[in-house]
Amino acid sequence: MVFPKWLAAAGKPSTRQAGEAAEAQALQHLQAAGLRLLERNYRTPGRGGGEIDLIMRSADGTLVFVEVRQRAGTGHGGAAASVGATKQRRIVLAARHYLLRWQVPPPCRFDVVALDGTGLQWLQAAFDAA
Repeated sequence: MVFPKWLAAAGKPSTRQAGEAAEAQALQHLQAAGLRLLERNYRTPGRGGGEIDLIMRSADGTLVFVEVRQRAGTGHGGAAASVGATKQRRIVLAARHYLLRWQVPPPCRFDVVALDGTGLQWLQAAFDAA
């Protein structure tokens, strides 16, 4: 008997659900490391803008813009390698927009939390705004 695709996939989480679960796991890990959540899923207005999964603050006051990436396996470099130049530019654009609310912006960094076949990997200062 052949089952409809929707029935075969009924037990699997949607892409959105999997992404939310990955963000929750990353958030829990970062909070356990002493970071405090400021914003979740920050988006710039309009088309072509950027989005930041988590905006955190470290104990020393540094703003940490976090991209969470999940991949089923490590093929093609895994989850961390999937944060390419275009994605980095969009994250930086969103960070610059977020920083407009600060009269004196604090120190900032861009981290990536990668979840793939090797587990959770937290890459601090994974890329620069340059």
